[in-house]
Amino acid sequence: MAITAAQVKELREKTGVGMMDAKKALVQVEGDMQAAIDFLREKGMAKAAKKGDRIAAEGMTYVASKGNTAAIVELNSETDFVAGNKEFNDLLHAVANAIVELKPADVDAALALQVSEDETLNEMIIHTTQITGEKISLRRFELVEKTDDQNFGAYSHMGGRISSLVLLDGADAETAKDVAMHVAAINPQYVSREEVPADVVAHEKEVQMNAEDMAGKPDNIKEKIVEGRLNKFLAEISLADQPFVKDGDQTVAKFVASKNGSLKSFTRYEVGEGMEKKVTDFAAEVASQIN
Repeated sequence: MAITAAQVKELREKTGVGMMDAKKALVQVEGDMQAAIDFLREKGMAKAAKKGDRIAAEGMTYVASKGNTAAIVELNSETDFVAGNKEFNDLLHAVANAIVELKPADVDAALALQVSEDETLNEMIIHTTQITGEKISLRRFELVEKTDDQNFGAYSHMGGRISSLVLLDGADAETAKDVAMHVAAINPQYVSREEVPADVVAHEKEVQMNAEDMAGKPDNIKEKIVEGRLNKFLAEISLADQPFVKDGDQTVAKFVASKNGSLKSFTRYEVGEGMEKKVTDFAAEVASQIN
């Protein structure tokens, strides 16, 4: 029988499983909602999905590559303890390698990947969730393609809490890795100042024009001072203009140029950036259990 989007939505709301897993369960039981719930419970998926309301803001990042394709991935857990165990790290590597191999379009497509005859990537994640007892989720990834004349550079810092993936035109893999190390350490926002959006520049100019130390200065003097400050601001956030972390006497762009290359792109992931992290009040938790 045909399975409707409304049925899939209802099952997802009741169990918390992914869209493809919900659809597969409904197909398996010919649209019977309760049977589909039971089916997911029997597979352990609905039980693991109950952890879905927890905040998973810890975890690890990782870069995998194969041929001319590379992927940078962030996989989250609830605690750094689980993020450091073997099961989680084996899963992280398996997820990254599957993404590089099968090149999904987005996270939903990645979770639906058939990684074995009887298991999707989402089912693999749920299985590890059952082992660790914590919610584990694939937060994001980015695929990068290169030509034979380009080079990838990857670097992980703090055991994988920060990872970076760099693409260079020309140069070599060692140079690309050095730039990836710089990206991980310094956290540039753009490849070059030309890539900085006009509204970002305009906002910074407005902030500087209204700075307290500008009060009472003639407009022409203000313009000159702000122009200098804007140049400094753009140099600080642009990879090309930043002093190279391993040799502060030259910029990153000049370092790469000395190796017969140029900067193409970079991606930097830091675990949990932009996410709300749960703060546990242990005293209150214990008190509530006593009461």
